[in-house]
Amino acid sequence: MSTAATALGAPADHDDHAFFGHPRGLAYLAFTEAWERFSYYGMSALLVLYMVNQLLLPGHVEHVAGFATFRAMIEGAFGPLSTQALASQIFGLYSGFVYFTPVFGGWIGDRIGQRNAVVIGALSMSGGHLAMASDRSFLLALLLLIIGSGLLKGNISAQVGSVYPPEDEERRTRGFALFSTGINFGAVAGPLLCGSLATHFGWHVGFSVAAVFMLGGLATYLSGYRYLPARVERKARATSAPLTTRERKVIVALVVAMAITVFPQIAYYQLADTLPVWLQQHGNMSAGWFDVPIPWYQSIDPLFSIIGLPLLFALWRWQGRGSGREPSELVKIGTGSLICGGANLILVAAIAAAGNGRVLWVWPFLYCAVQGIGFMYMWPPLLSLVSRAAPPKVNATMMGSSFLVLFVAYNLVGRIGTYYEQLSPAAFWALHAGIGATGGVLAFLYSRTWGRILEPQPSPPAAR
Repeated sequence: MSTAATALGAPADHDDHAFFGHPRGLAYLAFTEAWERFSYYGMSALLVLYMVNQLLLPGHVEHVAGFATFRAMIEGAFGPLSTQALASQIFGLYSGFVYFTPVFGGWIGDRIGQRNAVVIGALSMSGGHLAMASDRSFLLALLLLIIGSGLLKGNISAQVGSVYPPEDEERRTRGFALFSTGINFGAVAGPLLCGSLATHFGWHVGFSVAAVFMLGGLATYLSGYRYLPARVERKARATSAPLTTRERKVIVALVVAMAITVFPQIAYYQLADTLPVWLQQHGNMSAGWFDVPIPWYQSIDPLFSIIGLPLLFALWRWQGRGSGREPSELVKIGTGSLICGGANLILVAAIAAAGNGRVLWVWPFLYCAVQGIGFMYMWPPLLSLVSRAAPPKVNATMMGSSFLVLFVAYNLVGRIGTYYEQLSPAAFWALHAGIGATGGVLAFLYSRTWGRILEPQPSPPAAR
């Protein structure tokens, strides 16, 4: 590793295989995200049910500071909304903007340093979770969480890619998968604990514990500070040359790949918006003597992402032995889109089998489990693709921009969710199956055409 890179805070060479064959810095990044995702997904698992069952009802909604103006703005744009539709629209806007602000967070991180941006973001998110402990500060809480996530998400993801050499494509892809596993550990534990506390002690207790774990994430990140690069993009500042024609083409190709990935995200993320409401209305949660808490379903898909990871690694290695290399990131994204779309057909079949009765808890469990496998096929490969292919001069900004996929997808998830009451449940989930299938077809076609520009380029021959 170059002296300049070490001076910027990157890990030394002897740490390059210290964490399961990966750089030591990856461990701190993964565990930081585990804590942060614990808080985020713990809160998100409660959010829609909290709005539908308490916050937006008479006697509560009047006490939310600024909500009358906020609701007038929402309904001015989308028309009158029922309680469920309003909750879905708020969920989509909040979750979408959580992933929109990383574009600006990446821009800020390129200038003040990614490490500084992550620390400020973690502090803002901690304040947001604390503000969720009161109905009155609900909108302030969402604002702080949006700002904090913007500073944290893109910058910490850019740091993951930066701890690997540029040519180390396969280990980088596995590194992002391990990073996502850390995310998924937090995503499993958060809904379980926050959901249990909310069920037994009230919504605001569940929200408050999320703040504690966000502070735990900050402490973890600070403890690994010296192993992390301060500024991911500085190696590009050695030259002031503008982007080349090829680099501009790569950026356009990456934007198209991101747009295609919106489809599986819609098919996947409806499990966080409308699924809890559908379970409350149509699910049979009785598992013998035990009633399964609905927020727990948000833990199933990340759990199966973790369980499926070793199997996916083995599958990708086997495919690589047969063809000389693993399937490309675009092929993996297309496969994930088909899996996420297909998961929705499980609910369609279960609804048809139940007739006028309630759907047994095991079928939505299976739906969430399959979605977890689809997630590992579509999201880590996208991050790896952007980290590898984006020109160094704009790498951190492009990593932040990759979260625009989730901004668009979540807003569409929220908007589509407002039509839930107007469609039959079977038609609603069948619609999402079709959305996932569309994304899969587009990704496979793109991988065989213009998307080939994103394939790794051979290294130039060494000078003699």
